[in-house]
Amino acid sequence: MDDQGTTRRTILGGAAAAGLALGGGGSAAAQGAAATTAAPLRDPRTKYTNQPFPEQRQPWPALQGKMTPRPDSGETSYRGSGRLTGRKALVTGGDSGIGRAAAIAFAREGADVAINYYPTEEPDAREVKALIEQAGRKAVLLPADIRTEKACTKLVADAVRALGGIDLLVNNAAYQQSKADISEITDEQMVRTFETNIFAMFRICKAAIPSMPAGSVIINTGSVNSYDPGEELLDYASTKGAILIFTKGLAKQLAKKGIRVNMVAPGPIWTPLQVAGGQIPGTLGEFGQDTPLGRAGQPAELAPLYVALAEDGTSFSTGTAVGAHGGKGNP
Repeated sequence: MDDQGTTRRTILGGAAAAGLALGGGGSAAAQGAAATTAAPLRDPRTKYTNQPFPEQRQPWPALQGKMTPRPDSGETSYRGSGRLTGRKALVTGGDSGIGRAAAIAFAREGADVAINYYPTEEPDAREVKALIEQAGRKAVLLPADIRTEKACTKLVADAVRALGGIDLLVNNAAYQQSKADISEITDEQMVRTFETNIFAMFRICKAAIPSMPAGSVIINTGSVNSYDPGEELLDYASTKGAILIFTKGLAKQLAKKGIRVNMVAPGPIWTPLQVAGGQIPGTLGEFGQDTPLGRAGQPAELAPLYVALAEDGTSFSTGTAVGAHGGKGNP
């Protein structure tokens, strides 16, 4: 992104983050050169499209490559500076949307990355694999439906074996279907939403923690719905509320092991979730239009948050939640 250090200071604050603003130091001359070539400020209201999205729908789980317009996950814009050199990351839902943005950013910051995704999302996953490898890092593809304990345990074991360990885990995979009334939510949908969004998170963390050394980081993707549930997302919002408490509780447990646990809480972000049932039919043009910034966010705008929470410079941040919601929501 344009200025990783400035973004991180703005979001997280503190002297430690400020000290890493130029990606790990360098000579005064180099820092001066960087300052003279800094990108100009950009108005966040118009940095990405603020036009209503065209109505569209894909069968779940949908492909990012078929969306109009395609979401920006930082494929051409994210520039790394070695902040995660040598790290080994597992990202669920890493083929598209927010998970894709995190995976690309991690690789360009020097990490090897394994991504999990639903098997039908293979075309998107192949694109991410190519981008990770173009960054000179190892890419591991691990397709799986993570709704069972067996699948979660196998996923972690495969990632540990392929990467030679894990010290960075992003629990991002999610299932979302909008329904206007509780009477429209089937028991099957309720169970599937909880299995995907919170049961899998619990199971993957439980399987991964024994392999994670002190200094490792777990980042969970929550939501603005963790604090302010959308009325049409009753089951989804319930899982996101659970993720907030799970993050805070697990952070207290794992502090004793030197492992940090944090959460990113996005607002309306343009991802395949939205075109695969995530919005009430006929309302896609309204998506994100009611934020103070007047638009939905793009996955690329969240990538710096995942990097900031993952790197060693934010070592005193655990049990926290960082928002990205265009001015509407908490935290």
